Amino acid sequence: MLLLWFYRELGLVPCESLNHLWSSSECIKFDHRFSGMSEGLSRKSAESYASEGLQDALDSVEERIMRWDMATSESARLRFIWFDVPSEASSYLEAVDDLQNMIAKLNLTPDDRKDFACLDRAQNVLQQAMARLEEELRMLLEKHSESVDPDWLYDPISQPSFSSSNNDEKASHTSAEDEGDEEDLPVAQPVTDLNFTIDMLPSEVVADLNRIVKCMVGAGYMAECCHVYVTIRRMFLEESVFRLGFEKQSIEEVQKMEWDVLEVEISKWMQVMKVTVHVFFTSERKLCERVFLDLPSVAETCFVELARGVMVQLLNFAEAVVISRRSPEKLFKILDMYESLRDLLPEINSLFSGEDGFELRSEASTIWMRLAEAARGTFVEFENAIQRDSAKNPVPGGAVHPLTRYVMNYMRFACDYKETLEQVLGDDRCEDPRVFGGVTKCTGSLYPDNRKDSADDLSPWSIQTIWLMELLEGNLDAKSKLYKDPALSHLFLMNNGRYIVHKVKDTEIGSLLGNDWVRKHTAKVRQHHKNYQRTAWSKVLACLKDGGIHVSGTFSSGVCREVLKERFKSFNTLFEEIHKVQSTWTVADDQLQTELRISIAEMVIPAYRSFLGRFQQYLEHGKHPEKYIKYSPEDLETYINELFEGTSGSMSKRKYS
Repeated sequence: MLLLWFYRELGLVPCESLNHLWSSSECIKFDHRFSGMSEGLSRKSAESYASEGLQDALDSVEERIMRWDMATSESARLRFIWFDVPSEASSYLEAVDDLQNMIAKLNLTPDDRKDFACLDRAQNVLQQAMARLEEELRMLLEKHSESVDPDWLYDPISQPSFSSSNNDEKASHTSAEDEGDEEDLPVAQPVTDLNFTIDMLPSEVVADLNRIVKCMVGAGYMAECCHVYVTIRRMFLEESVFRLGFEKQSIEEVQKMEWDVLEVEISKWMQVMKVTVHVFFTSERKLCERVFLDLPSVAETCFVELARGVMVQLLNFAEAVVISRRSPEKLFKILDMYESLRDLLPEINSLFSGEDGFELRSEASTIWMRLAEAARGTFVEFENAIQRDSAKNPVPGGAVHPLTRYVMNYMRFACDYKETLEQVLGDDRCEDPRVFGGVTKCTGSLYPDNRKDSADDLSPWSIQTIWLMELLEGNLDAKSKLYKDPALSHLFLMNNGRYIVHKVKDTEIGSLLGNDWVRKHTAKVRQHHKNYQRTAWSKVLACLKDGGIHVSGTFSSGVCREVLKERFKSFNTLFEEIHKVQSTWTVADDQLQTELRISIAEMVIPAYRSFLGRFQQYLEHGKHPEKYIKYSPEDLETYINELFEGTSGSMSKRKYS
């Protein structure tokens, strides 16, 4: 009875339990007996009884706890409470609670009456209990945790998954067949909606973890508890990320990658980043809040610590891309990374909203801004690439220059990122004069006089596009001077100008440059067309003029046959030379090629037909008229339609009538 009374005094047994154990009459008898006894005992005797009761209580609690002490029990080393004998889990936690209450009561006892030996013993037992609970916590986490199967993140309807569920099907193929069909294997499509969480642990396990955590934290072992939890969950989180195909790589390793390899790694990074933030981090945060229920600050700390390594690794990859050598082909992947991180920032800020997550929030935001800087710097490099392209050998046949195709296709792809580029370029519009180095020049030339004020209404991306077009045109003008034949120079500018205008009209570039720009450059193409006609055909047409053919200088006078023969010979020679040369020239645009041939035919054939009609009679009755009148108007049309094919043209083997 004295032991039960002592338990009650220590708070280990409630009064209700005593009432259950004793009848009312027994309680009265005990109270009278104890009253009489206490009156007869000295203070020293009372303290002796209390000490004996404390020892008995501690013995009972210690026995319940030390049965699972791994240092002293072989059985305890081989078994786990929550795994092997879960029925004893509640009893063990109750024993630990009793021990904690006992220590609390002892700590409240004044020093002059405190049993320090008993307190030290109780604290040692508690330490052993915490070591056991730490191992139980570790065991539960390790037994029930697993890395996330990447197949969960793929749509099983659209394409077959590559999960282990297809093992039987895979086993039916020989290794040789696998090697031969490797490229034809179907690939699962990623789930587009990642707004879901995964139950990382079964609910009953979470409940057990929560009970252990509360017990350990209540005993002052929060650091040990968090260390075990963070260490194990971090390991499985990192493995889940690894299974998505993202491996740990240093900044130096990323910078040494060839671009085609890095491009693939960037695509992986974007998908892994989305899955990690939306699914893995969100699910881990939810698990922390359930395990550390009613301990929000502890849950926050544990989540940040277990997620820190993965987050830093992902951000380090982005940092490596940012500081790598800038080149134009990297722009679109950098913009992809910028968009990906921009869309994830609200979720990142929410997940790491506490003080512990400030560093990660700040780092993510900094990397995002540095990606914008990298995109702007890449555009500067693109401008420099256009200006530096100073090839000294002209493109054969006056064809569209590779630089023209490159720039226009580059701009067409860039227009797919229109909104992002407006944001990226707009953020730094006044801070980086290199990016907008040609704004004054290009807007002034596009909007002269009263339209110049319209340039103020242009968006940053529109201004940048206009400036790039100005750079390209200036480069093409310089390249046109590499041709020795002025006619080929004009054809080159016509080819490239037509290509540019068509690309502008057929893509989003047109909305950036505007209708005025298109009209202006269409007129330029027409002017190059006229200049080509003038420089290429003026001498041919001069042969078909009457001047110098008549003896006295008038039409009614006699015709000088020698002069007439020379005119036909000169026409034939010049036409054959033009055919020979210009059939090797190139006009890839079918419409432009047709327009050129029609314009030449309309210019040459009527003049030749008229000239032939006036003077054919003076030669056809002479000797060998075919030496001078070699072509009919129909022949000329046939040969004109062979121009600009880009192939060697020869008229020497043809039979002329």
